Amino acid sequence: MTTSTSTSNDAPVFGWDVGGAHVKVSMATRAGMLVDVAQWACPLWQGLAHLERAIDAMFERWPAAADASARHAVTMTGEMVDLFADRAEGVRTLTRTLAHRLGPRTMFFAGDAGWLARSACAEHWRKVASANWLASAQWVAACMPNAVFIDIGSTTTDIIPIVGGRVAARGSSDAERLASGELVYQGVVRTPLCGLAHRIAFRGEPTGVMNEWFATTADVYRLTGELWPEHDQHPSADNGPKTQAASRVRIARMIGRDAVEASDAEWRRFAQGWRHEQLRALEANLARVVARDAALAAAPIVGAGCGRFLAAALARQEARSYVDFARLAGVADDDATRAEWVSTCAPSVAVALLASAMMKGAGSNEAHRLNDASARAA
Repeated sequence: MTTSTSTSNDAPVFGWDVGGAHVKVSMATRAGMLVDVAQWACPLWQGLAHLERAIDAMFERWPAAADASARHAVTMTGEMVDLFADRAEGVRTLTRTLAHRLGPRTMFFAGDAGWLARSACAEHWRKVASANWLASAQWVAACMPNAVFIDIGSTTTDIIPIVGGRVAARGSSDAERLASGELVYQGVVRTPLCGLAHRIAFRGEPTGVMNEWFATTADVYRLTGELWPEHDQHPSADNGPKTQAASRVRIARMIGRDAVEASDAEWRRFAQGWRHEQLRALEANLARVVARDAALAAAPIVGAGCGRFLAAALARQEARSYVDFARLAGVADDDATRAEWVSTCAPSVAVALLASAMMKGAGSNEAHRLNDASARAA
C-alpha cells in the first residue's frame, strides 16, 4: 500500500461487490458523490488468482485506492462458488484476501448488523454472505417509500419489496429467498437455456428441449439485440464466437436442429420465444412478492443489472412506472453509458454510497472506532 497527502475527509470510498462471476467496484467521495464504476470478469470458481487479477486491475484504474486514507466497503456473493467447501469457508477466505490486499480500512457489509471488520466476519459470516442485494435495496429504500427493486444480472434476479421506506423482504439467506420468490436463479448471460423451459414452440409447434448446456441466455439476447456487448464477458457454451450467427447455431442445437434449417428471422422469433419464457418465470415470482402487501399493488419498479431491460418490460406488462437505479444514484438522463454501468454495478454503488453516508454522519469518534477495529482485524 502507498501513502499520500490526502486527508481522511477527501479520501475516496470504494464499494466492492465480489461475485462468483464478476467483481464490480465503484468509487465515491466522502460527501457521497459517485465518481466512477467498473466491472471485471472473475470466474472465481476457477481459483483465487482471478480475484487477485481483478484487484490488480482496480489498483491500475484507480491509484488512489492504494492511498492509506482510502476506505474500502465490501459486499459479496462469491462465497458460494464450489471453490470453497462451504459458505463459511468462502466468507473467511474472501474477507482475508480482500483485507490483505485492500488494507486495514476495509469493512464488510453485514446488513442490519452494520459494517464489520475482517476479524468479526468469521463469527458472523451468515450476515456477510450474499448480502449484496440488501445493500442495493437499502439504498433504494432510502430514496423511495414504496417500490419493487428488481436487479437482473448475468446469473440471478433479485425481486425485493420496499414498503414504507424499509426493505420488506421475507427471506434473508439465499435459501430463504429462493423459497420466497425474492431470488430467481436466472440471468441474461450465463443461464443455460434448458433451465428456462423443457418445452418451447418452434414454427408454432411445441417441442422438447435438450437438457444440455448447448446455449445460454446470452445467445437469446444477442439475437434480440438487447445484450450490451460490454456485458458479454463470459465464454459461450461451446467456447465459440459470440456473434449472432454462432448464437443461431447454439440455440438450434437446443431443439436438435442446425441453424441452416431456418431463416435468420425464424431464429430471431425463436429467441423471442425464449425471452417470453424467462419473462413468464420472472413475472410469476414478481406476483408472489407483491401479493404480500397492499402497498405494492401499484408500486413502481426500480430496475438494475445488465438485464434491467427485462425489468422495464415487466413494468410495462404490469402497467407500473419504471425508475432506473442510475437515476436514484444521480446519473443524468442524457448519460446513457454511465447509467448502464451504474445500474449494472448497483450493489457496489450502494455499498460505496451507504459507507459514505455512514462516515459522513458518524462523526470522528465513530470513524476512529471503525478504523481501530479494522486495524486489529488486519
